[in-house]
Amino acid sequence: MANQPRDKNWAVNYYSKFGKNMSKVGKKPIVIPEGVTVKLEGETLEVKGKEGVLIVSLLSNTKVEVKEKEIEVTATATTKQAKANWGTMRSLIQNAVSGVNEGFTKELEIQGVGYRAAMEGNTLVLNVGFSHQVKYPAPDNIKIVVEKNNIKVSGFDKHLVGQVASQIRKVKKPEPYKGKGIRYKDEVVVRKEGKKAGTAAA
Repeated sequence: MANQPRDKNWAVNYYSKFGKNMSKVGKKPIVIPEGVTVKLEGETLEVKGKEGVLIVSLLSNTKVEVKEKEIEVTATATTKQAKANWGTMRSLIQNAVSGVNEGFTKELEIQGVGYRAAMEGNTLVLNVGFSHQVKYPAPDNIKIVVEKNNIKVSGFDKHLVGQVASQIRKVKKPEPYKGKGIRYKDEVVVRKEGKKAGTAAA
């Protein structure tokens, strides 16, 4: 089942701050891999591949052309916002093409004595120092795999994969003294020095 188009303002707000850099990105054609089909229908782009289907809404002041083996994005105005939308549009389409073709994965690690995770069906069960288990049902089109103390979140929607990984991390953010909690793989946690016990005066 195809994903519903995302609110256009999300993309604009996220990328507009990159302005000029985004326009440079926008100039690059997007190669359509074997097994991926792209269909332009009005103001939406349907991208379909072996991993799934994504719908990308076109942003204002952008034009998308689907050719035999590539997609070209151009700006239809010269304003700063148009340049931002141009690069944003190109990035969103590239993410959609890569997602339905290969998918995306985010990895997390659990650190702490007695901390562990397991899957019960499609629900992630976390034991991370609370008096109760924390259960996180995997959203549609998201796969969660637990291997020892590692959690892998994968799917074809890059934004959704990142969002789910962030929500899992928030269950027990790594604390700054011993580093216990859930962190992204290879994340560096800045440690704080614990309080030292005072010595009695002689």
